[in-house]
Amino acid sequence: MSTIDKEISRTEAAGNKKREIMTPDMYRSMFLRQFTSQCSQSYDKMMAMGFMYTIQKPLRKIYPNDEDYYAALKRHTEFFNITPHVLPFVAGMTVSMEEQASEDKSFDTSSINAMKVGLMGPLSGIGDSFYWGTFRVVAAGIGIGIASTGSPLGPIVYALLYSIVNVATRIITAHLGYDLGTKFLQQSEENNLMARMTRAASVLGMTVIGAMIAAQVSLSTSLVFNIGGSEIVLQDLFDAIFPGILPLAATFICVALYKRGAKTIWIILGIFAVCIIGTGLGVFAAA
Repeated sequence: MSTIDKEISRTEAAGNKKREIMTPDMYRSMFLRQFTSQCSQSYDKMMAMGFMYTIQKPLRKIYPNDEDYYAALKRHTEFFNITPHVLPFVAGMTVSMEEQASEDKSFDTSSINAMKVGLMGPLSGIGDSFYWGTFRVVAAGIGIGIASTGSPLGPIVYALLYSIVNVATRIITAHLGYDLGTKFLQQSEENNLMARMTRAASVLGMTVIGAMIAAQVSLSTSLVFNIGGSEIVLQDLFDAIFPGILPLAATFICVALYKRGAKTIWIILGIFAVCIIGTGLGVFAAA
């Protein structure tokens, strides 16, 4: 057999193996389980446990060995949050990457979470604007228009319109994510694209986290000093040097405490205590 024939056989065998992994029952399991993705939310993990549960059956099929299987499950307990409607797309890509990791021992498994973090922001922006901001409003408008005539079909039409698009999107994007991931990984093996994409996804992920800090963490001081007859507002000084330095410092402190093994609930209670006492003493500005 020639080298070309061997390569074709190897590629076909790999393709057959991938098709055997994502059988209809695996897609069905992912479809049903994804609806529980928000049933175990927490402050530090958000939808991580729900996502892990969504892809648990494919992971078990990919990793027959218990040690590799548990390592894969643990990998998906990291922070993850996304619009539920587009979660199947990321789940499909994740399964595809886990397959690659099981076949290639040199595969960088950190790229899997880097991909997830990199996609959850942009996809959530699309999902929120389309499902919550556009289509739900349109479907509700149609349903309200019918209900305003006195017809009991109004809420039924609304529920049907929204559910059909919702369910169809979840089914289609799961297949799309898996197929896209499979083709992408096969191509990246040939041109070493994965290393570059991993770095790009990591940078994008850090950018998303940085944007979340700036948008979600609010902390400012109300301290004012009189020096030589001049009034110096400390917060204005901070803003001139490094805007957002206090929220960033607070975030780094929380991360440091978490890495040292502090429980999330104690960190949250500590934030409450520091903010209440600091505001009472006039150190922090009231929101």
